[in-house]
Amino acid sequence: MKEMKSSTLPGREIPLQTSRRQKIRRRLWKDRYLYLMLLPVAAYLAIFKYWPMAWLSISFYDYKLLRGFGGSRFVGLQHYIKFLTGPDFSQILKNTLMISILQLIFVFPVPILFALLLNELKTLRFKKLVQTVSYLPHFISNMVLVSMIITFLSPSVGILGAIVKAAGGQPYYFLGDPSSFRPIYILSGIWQTTGWSAIIYLSAMTGIDPGLYEAAIVDGAGRFRQAIHITLPGIRNAIVIQLIMAIGSILSVGFEKVYLLQNSLNLSVSEVFSTYVYKQGILGTNFGYATAVGLFNSIVAFVLVVLSNKITKRTLQSGLW
Repeated sequence: MKEMKSSTLPGREIPLQTSRRQKIRRRLWKDRYLYLMLLPVAAYLAIFKYWPMAWLSISFYDYKLLRGFGGSRFVGLQHYIKFLTGPDFSQILKNTLMISILQLIFVFPVPILFALLLNELKTLRFKKLVQTVSYLPHFISNMVLVSMIITFLSPSVGILGAIVKAAGGQPYYFLGDPSSFRPIYILSGIWQTTGWSAIIYLSAMTGIDPGLYEAAIVDGAGRFRQAIHITLPGIRNAIVIQLIMAIGSILSVGFEKVYLLQNSLNLSVSEVFSTYVYKQGILGTNFGYATAVGLFNSIVAFVLVVLSNKITKRTLQSGLW
């Protein structure tokens, strides 16, 4: 047998393995408050993200809640085939992609532009005021936000309707028009997320060497050129990571806001994967079919994350891994 290595201390010899265990225990005890802060996050991920994965096999059963797996009929890929060949698939996929692509085009760049503009403010008090005001919409719940939108756009009691009436026009019910749903969703998303999303880019800007700006000023570069040639390359990694995450969630349009803005008149453009899964699984008690749709969505998201990461690594030499 191999002899166990030991670390010699005055008066006695302690096995190396025991010494390492003591170091780990001391380190854990020293950082115990940090681990306590991490505990709720770990519990959330374990309960709501990882534990549900054990139930993904429901998608292969005609699952009955009271009977369990033993009393439910095994159907294999029947739910997947039914969804992919059904009449709802193309419309739901189109609606989800349209909203996600519009978010990538219009919502994603705005926080970057806002962070660049905010970084140019030299008055510290005014900068803090703008930051604080821009953060506030993030803390408004989707329920309150949608209530504000409905009240504002109401043709009878809404502010916009009152303005149109005062101007001699006829109020229009925007939420009843399918063509208005996507602009309303995107514009409200810009207002709600711009300030909070800009925090990441503002944090990345603090890591840029101030000497680069001083050298650019000496060379005669104005603020615009400094932003283009110094600031944007300096936050490139943060932009790439956020872009990969956004592409990965391209089929995962948020549930609450879409569902609350839905009505029978705009359903043709507002039905997305998340609302469809809710209606099929919770309201329709079709658990196997709803799980199959959700798993299909997750698989596509995983593939998109991997592909987008490879593309950004080849083109921009930056990625998640």
